[in-house]
Amino acid sequence: MSPEARTPESRGARASHTTRAAASPAPTHLPQGARGTARTAPTGPQPDAATAPPAAPPGTLPSLRFGYGTNGLADLRLDDALSLLADLGYDGVGLTLDHMHLDPLAPDLAARTRRVAQRLDALGLGVTVETGARYVLDSRRKHGPSLLDPDPDDRARRTDLLARAIRVAADLCAHAVHCFSGIVPEGTDTDTAWKRLAESLTPLLDAAASAGIPLAVEPEPGHLLATLADFHHLRRALGDPEPLGLTLDIGHCQCLEPLSPADCVQAAAPWLRHVQIEDMRRGVHEHLPFGEGEIDFPPVLAALAATGYQGLTVVELPRHSHAGPHFAAHSLPFLHHAERIAARVPPIRTDEALQQFAPPHGAPSTAPEGSSR
Repeated sequence: MSPEARTPESRGARASHTTRAAASPAPTHLPQGARGTARTAPTGPQPDAATAPPAAPPGTLPSLRFGYGTNGLADLRLDDALSLLADLGYDGVGLTLDHMHLDPLAPDLAARTRRVAQRLDALGLGVTVETGARYVLDSRRKHGPSLLDPDPDDRARRTDLLARAIRVAADLCAHAVHCFSGIVPEGTDTDTAWKRLAESLTPLLDAAASAGIPLAVEPEPGHLLATLADFHHLRRALGDPEPLGLTLDIGHCQCLEPLSPADCVQAAAPWLRHVQIEDMRRGVHEHLPFGEGEIDFPPVLAALAATGYQGLTVVELPRHSHAGPHFAAHSLPFLHHAERIAARVPPIRTDEALQQFAPPHGAPSTAPEGSSR
């Protein structure tokens, strides 16, 4: 089915799912109706009435649409992961193409994609297709091969994966395909690396234009394209093609951008096609659960809402997949509360107000483990 035939408004089956979920044991956050409708308040402690600021008039800021990445639910079957996210009230999912969920190299990819599309429709979930699987192309090289590899055949393997991702995204009516540049290979100068990146992306941008799906490049710490400035370098080198968009990871902004995360959002607004979100500390590329890093989230969410961005804002916790359901359950109330703070006046110390909504990370089996993203 074409993306035009399955618009977000056509996902009408969510209502029956909401009825079923409401009768289930109380989740952390009740499912909402069609995407973009009003959300119910999260359970848990509320701010003290004497200290909570007054709410701004309804409609001051448009609601954001939150998702959770399947790379943080790798121990769940894909159908179980999607059901969990719908039950918790997420608006969508960041679907990483990988062997444990939707294998982009499987011979039955088209048939499996159709089944996933039907499931997303039934649950009323939006989707972004992500391509950050660690070992999907090479069992010995993390994120290898990349678009920068010296071997043209290796680069072609990565471009083929991204071309498959674009086709999957079109079949799922996804709002973007995420990708990244890769690390500069040893012995390769940066000018050569930029040339390889531009040459590799050119046919993919044509495919993205034909599919009507933006290709959203993510600045990734340690990669050739690591910052917003690097994104603009690529954009100018390619002639500012319309299908080229930006994936903005809020944690990465905290990690290494000269601007604050909220200012990064404002600066990136014209090219923003996908957003990933998690906590992080300055100078340390480690994806952290909300409340464990240094980011002040209400200004970030306010900036996102002010841009009119209506794609998914996807929680990105790949290192916490061993306790994915736990962190999925606690991340959404945190984000919803940060949204409410963003709409209130006068300004308050948002880090203190949000602290009581940070996930209880001391629960059994929730200590982070595994390699970084």
